[in-house]
Amino acid sequence: MTRNPIQHHLGPHADLIYGVLRVLAGALFAFHGMQKVLGVLAEWQPEVMSQLWIGGVIELVTGALIAIGLFTRWAAFVASGTMAVAYMQFHWKFRFGEHLIPTINDGEQAFVYCFLFLYIAARGPGRLSVGR
Repeated sequence: MTRNPIQHHLGPHADLIYGVLRVLAGALFAFHGMQKVLGVLAEWQPEVMSQLWIGGVIELVTGALIAIGLFTRWAAFVASGTMAVAYMQFHWKFRFGEHLIPTINDGEQAFVYCFLFLYIAARGPGRLSVGR
């Protein structure tokens, strides 16, 4: 039986790597919310209480919770759903053909966030979490 060198070297660190992934993904997501809600490093801000602004609040709150590892499963589940709605409403727009492809409709980020947060919701906080 041959040994997989990647599994041999990275396998023992899988939990730590997952924790870093969760922290970084949550922090980046929270930053998107900070841009929308607080105008941090943003050229444009949505109107308060608009759908985009409320989405920003969700991004800020769930991203922060995911990053620190508190109520991680719920926060990631809500973040995943938010990104599913963002993808369908703002990128795919229920058009078929080539418009369904994330690289064509500019929805790659929403698509990846949706499934990444769904995975985090399923896996939980892991290491480096406050709620552990």
